Amino acid sequence: MTAASPKPSFRFASALTASPGIRQAVRDVCAQASRELGERPDLALLFLSADAAGVAEDMAKLACQLLDTEYLIGCTAESLVGRHCEVEGQTAASLWIARLPEVRVEPVHLVFETTPDGATILGWPDSLLDGWPNEASLLLMGDPFSFPVEMLLEEANQRHPDSTLVGGMSSGGVVPGNNRLFLGPQTFDHGAVAVMLSGPLRVRPLVSQGCRPIGEPLVITRAERNVVQELGGKPAFEQLDTLFGNLPTCEQNLVNRGLHLGRVVDEYQERFEQGDFLVRNVVGFDPDAGSIVVSDYLRVGQTVQFHVRDAQTADAELRQMLAAAARRITPSPAAALAFTCNGRGTRLFTQPHHDAAAIGQVWGDIPLAGFFAAGEIGPVGGMNFLHGFTASIALFEPLTNP
Repeated sequence: MTAASPKPSFRFASALTASPGIRQAVRDVCAQASRELGERPDLALLFLSADAAGVAEDMAKLACQLLDTEYLIGCTAESLVGRHCEVEGQTAASLWIARLPEVRVEPVHLVFETTPDGATILGWPDSLLDGWPNEASLLLMGDPFSFPVEMLLEEANQRHPDSTLVGGMSSGGVVPGNNRLFLGPQTFDHGAVAVMLSGPLRVRPLVSQGCRPIGEPLVITRAERNVVQELGGKPAFEQLDTLFGNLPTCEQNLVNRGLHLGRVVDEYQERFEQGDFLVRNVVGFDPDAGSIVVSDYLRVGQTVQFHVRDAQTADAELRQMLAAAARRITPSPAAALAFTCNGRGTRLFTQPHHDAAAIGQVWGDIPLAGFFAAGEIGPVGGMNFLHGFTASIALFEPLTNP
């Protein structure tokens, strides 16, 4: 019998600093993380508060210089995530660095363009045009104004079904051109930046949508694009009205604050539970026509169920998913990235640092960085999607070489 090769010497580090000056914040996180890593990183992810957009290029260059690497990606965001901590609405920097021996690391800047042959995403290097490595992982940060990430996700689901995509859309910019993306010392105000990882490293995604189902699953029997006209052979609004009348007052209040519709990702399951649905917002009603309007295209034959969201549900689901992941991953993950919705944090929870603290309570002081996103990327039911009000977490697990 041939003994398995030892694990490569993977190392990770992270730092989060709030400071009145962004330059000092960048210097501080680079110094702290570099001391922890103890060697030159193979990859760095840098997240800066949105007020740093005007000097983002200088900060990206400074970080590359201090870390001695151009393998850096990142973005600006309204709030940042670090170990046990979230800094909301303040000048800050969050940095995550890694030593990844034997892992193929390919950073890219992607742009959306309309060509004579139709809409397309450009920027892939020649090495990825003919195909992605087996079981590759793509960490991606995009500009929500200029990059249709759902087009990329749909293509990845069809052409690269064994790949995992995790990340988020840059936040804090209120008009096109306000956000900044980093690729090495370069900055962009459009498109997306990403890094493809392949080799002896597993990126395990965890997506907590923070919703729970109400009522019973129903099959769509008539729909057009994002308008659901019938559920279970009855007008969709009639089904909702009947459900609402049977709910306790506390749940009626949740419906009035925001209603969601989840569609089953895997229709072949015998029964559907929380976490089996891709949750989308209900954005309108037409009682006269009996229809409801959803922020997604739906089709006849899909199984759906109404959902509600509140802080208690979001807290319970995240903790449940973290606990389940802790049972599956042995030993514990070596590091994590967190992309949490800018509608979470203290906008949703009564206590600050909720998502970062929950991760720390399960895995202790593992290196962690991330940001509050204007859309979170991660898989549900084995397919990659863009979400809202979600915590999308990437857990890093070094693998033993065969």
